[in-house]
Amino acid sequence: MSDAASNPSLELTTNGVGPWVGELPTDSFYDPELLERGDSRNVIDRYRYWNMAAIVADLDEHRHPFHVAIENWQHDMNIGSIVRSANAFGADTVHIIGRKRWNRRGAMVTDRYQHIVHHETVADFTAWATQDALPIVAIDNVPGSVIIETFAFPERCVLLFGQEGPGLSPEAVGSAQSVVEISQFGSTRSMNASAAAAVAMHAWVLQHVSFG
Repeated sequence: MSDAASNPSLELTTNGVGPWVGELPTDSFYDPELLERGDSRNVIDRYRYWNMAAIVADLDEHRHPFHVAIENWQHDMNIGSIVRSANAFGADTVHIIGRKRWNRRGAMVTDRYQHIVHHETVADFTAWATQDALPIVAIDNVPGSVIIETFAFPERCVLLFGQEGPGLSPEAVGSAQSVVEISQFGSTRSMNASAAAAVAMHAWVLQHVSFG
């Protein structure tokens, strides 16, 4: 049961919830400061008033076995949005390849709850994936790619995304065991990088998550 449901006097708003009403709970996962002043964070009702460490620990119990990797050569603003989608879809870990610093604005603070690993080069990233026996699935509309609507995603894999505009580097495409593109029917050559990432993650979810 969510905190909002267990404390019905709370008023849910787009800005979160106010201070806890009534007798304060004493469970260790609650944050005393949030209980006192309210919780305006971008979290689902289940995690209202929880401290950050408790949220991460709970997410770790339910994360999916796919990873997300992003090349970061041009400080692409879409990276933050991809991280936010990775959190929403329950990705295991986000891997940043290239520059260690990335634009966090689009993440809407969700990066605090998401495991993030940095790799200096594509070669470093590929070595990690090989060591963990995780096939790399590159998402890009390049010659030889398979349309996503017919592709069977491995349950354990890494979804690799490129920069807005140039897409994946040739080295990154070459590191992948599979290259997948999203079918398009309009005049544009490509869709927004963060939108493509969300589509690909959801495609994995449709194939591997049971909703029964």
